[in-house]
Formats: sequence, structure tokens, C-alpha cells
Amino acid sequence: MTQTVISPAPVRAIVTGHSRGLGAALAELLLERQIDVLGVGRSAHPTLAQREHPANSANAATTAKFVEASLDLADPAAVEKWLASGALQDFAQGAQCVLLFNNAGTVDPIAPLGAQDASAIARAVTLNVAAPLMLANALATVQAGERRIVHLSSGAARNAYSGWSVYCATKAALDHHARAVALDAPDGVRIGSVAPGVVDTGMQATIRATSVDHFPLRGRFEELKQTGKLTSPEDCARQLIDYALSDAFGTSPTADVRELA
Repeated sequence: MTQTVISPAPVRAIVTGHSRGLGAALAELLLERQIDVLGVGRSAHPTLAQREHPANSANAATTAKFVEASLDLADPAAVEKWLASGALQDFAQGAQCVLLFNNAGTVDPIAPLGAQDASAIARAVTLNVAAPLMLANALATVQAGERRIVHLSSGAARNAYSGWSVYCATKAALDHHARAVALDAPDGVRIGSVAPGVVDTGMQATIRATSVDHFPLRGRFEELKQTGKLTSPEDCARQLIDYALSDAFGTSPTADVRELA
């Protein structure tokens, strides 16, 4: 893994979809590293708000701060209103480095064209694309030393899968957003759209519960689960954080954690 060059104390992080799965692992590990965390999502994390996050060294701050914002990221009007409140700017203001992990997302609808629910399509595009782009745009305006935007992408952004046309399209949108932003990003802004590999989360359970008619590759994902080949959320979160804090982050607009050395 590339060497970490930013010390934790002046770093703050925003994590969407922080209440479970990979988002929860990201929030917990960031706090362990004495990085203040703002969790954004519909649901609260079941325990983090009640925990103390003590310093892990004599030179660190006394505690890392954890705050939450209750927000339906699939509702663009609600996202716009929250951003207008200044909550993101207030949290990030003055930090040496602010990380944004655009983690929240949905794999639904899983179905071939013509069998997809229209409202599910709209929700997926808003949650997977519009919200990350809105948050990234807002972060770019924050007065901070560095702002690093981490889109959680997927192998589905780079390979087409039957039944996943909406998911593939939305994740590919994040990849291309990162490529374009890399051309015109304001000073101090880095961006990377990072595929995390196949992680053992609730999304995987959704995939395995889908009919083969709607997702012909279901058996492949069942085998990954049965043979213990899914990455744990904690291991994936550790890799993502190390990469986001490293000097290598942003040198390429797209990456895959399985290819990071």
C-alpha cells in the first residue's frame, strides 16, 4: 500500500451511508485513527454516537468527534436544502484535509430493460449519481487545505453485466465524473473513483436473493460467499482509507483496491 503522508489530527471525513456495511466500517476505522467523522444518511449508526473515541497516542487529540446528519440522499431537494444549510461547510471548515467518501448507493433495480420499476430507476440515479456529484461540488467550495473526493465505484462501471444496466450506468457515471473533474479541479482538490472489490455487505445479500431470470450471474456471487472469497468491510475500509490519505491518491482518476500496491 502507498505510504500515508497526511497525519490524522487535522483530517476530517464525511461518509455517506455510514450506518451499515462498508460505510459503517469506514466511519469506525476513521474514528479509530482520530479523524473526526460526519456520517450522512437516512439511518443513524446504531452505536457510534454513544461511544467514546479516545486518543490512540499521547500526541493525538483527546477524542475524535462523530456527528450525524439524517438525510435521504435519494431526494435531491432534501440534499439541496441540507447543503444550503451550511452543515457540510461548517464541519469541514479549516481542516488541513477533508475526505469525502461517497459510499451510499443501491444495486436496485436488478432486472432487464422493460422489467425495471421507473421509480427505482429514478431513485438509483439520484442516490448513486446526483447526490455524490452534489456533495463533491459543495466540498470543492470549502475553505480547507486539501479536499479529497472518493467515489465508491464498482467493477460494474468498467464491465457490463446482464440485469445491472442501471447500476453499471450509474457507477460508470462516477468514473467519468472523476476523469472530467481531474481536468479542471480547483487547487487543493483531488478526486478518485475507486472500485472496492466484492465486499461482504447487505448489497451482496440483495444480489444473491435476486432471481436468475433477472440476474443470470447470481451463481457466481453465491459461490464467492460460499467459498469465503468476499472481502470483509473492515479490510476494504482499511485499504480505502490508506489510499485516500496517501500521496498516490488522485494521480489516476480511477482505481481498484485490488490493484493497489
